[in-house]
Amino acid sequence: MTSTPEKPEAPVAEGQAAPAPAAGPAAAEPEVVPTLSFRTVARSLLKHVTRDRIITLLLGCISIGALFLVWYLGTKYRFEFYIRFKNVPTPAEVFHQLTQVGLSNKYLVNIAISVRRILTGFFIAIAIGVPLGLLIGKYERVRDLCMPCVEILRPIPAIAWVPMSIMLWPNNEAAIVFITFIGAFFPILLNTIHGVHSLDGVLVRAGRCLGANEAQLFWNVILPGSLPHIFTGLAVGMGVAWVSLIAAEMISGQFGVGYFTWEAYSLVDYPAIMLGMITIGVLGLACSGVIRLVGYFLMPWLSYAPGGNR
Repeated sequence: MTSTPEKPEAPVAEGQAAPAPAAGPAAAEPEVVPTLSFRTVARSLLKHVTRDRIITLLLGCISIGALFLVWYLGTKYRFEFYIRFKNVPTPAEVFHQLTQVGLSNKYLVNIAISVRRILTGFFIAIAIGVPLGLLIGKYERVRDLCMPCVEILRPIPAIAWVPMSIMLWPNNEAAIVFITFIGAFFPILLNTIHGVHSLDGVLVRAGRCLGANEAQLFWNVILPGSLPHIFTGLAVGMGVAWVSLIAAEMISGQFGVGYFTWEAYSLVDYPAIMLGMITIGVLGLACSGVIRLVGYFLMPWLSYAPGGNR
């Protein structure tokens, strides 16, 4: 076999840099893939820790600690100055009750059922209340058609719907979810309408001048501009939904945190009553925190983080 003669390299003059090797697949440098380390994640989290947020967290801890301190002192010395702490269980008794209840699945099952009910009713309220609020706020004819019905139904408390919902729905589960939906629906709807009305008209006219159609106007202008008011309605609606849910579970439920608390009251089990109340408060706080966190990520131009301007 005859071998192909190699091409002689060109001589390099003295003081002249050697030519760079030809670029090719073999000469390409390997791509560096960034990896997440504990130090990187910690540094990223520390960037968001500011003095104001630390102060906000400390003040929140002081507030909750003061509440528990009043509870502890009132039950220890049995204050009876207008407010009577005679039959109120101590924090130690409630904690002991928690350790006893935690050994069975009954307590956790009640929590899971209440959370499922609240989320179902709340998301149905969002799916109906937000689009309807945008339409009512944007179009005058839709407002003239829907607002009289809304103003008639809105003053009716969610508790007053309990007998009617039992007659309307085939089982208690659907009736309780409906009552939860009623509690969350009207705050979400009205705050969405107010958000559309508060939107700067210059933004809408600018979107139309740029050629946006109605769908693009809703998605890119009206909805983002109304989000602060919508999330205010979500926070208020979540609180009202919890009130409605607990009341419905106490009246007609067979499971849930409300039923657990009412059953403890029927059995004169004071530590279990206090445990149920604390559980309701913690679950409500967790739901409100999730709403605030979602709002912080959807609206980075607003200060929804702890310590920001609200």
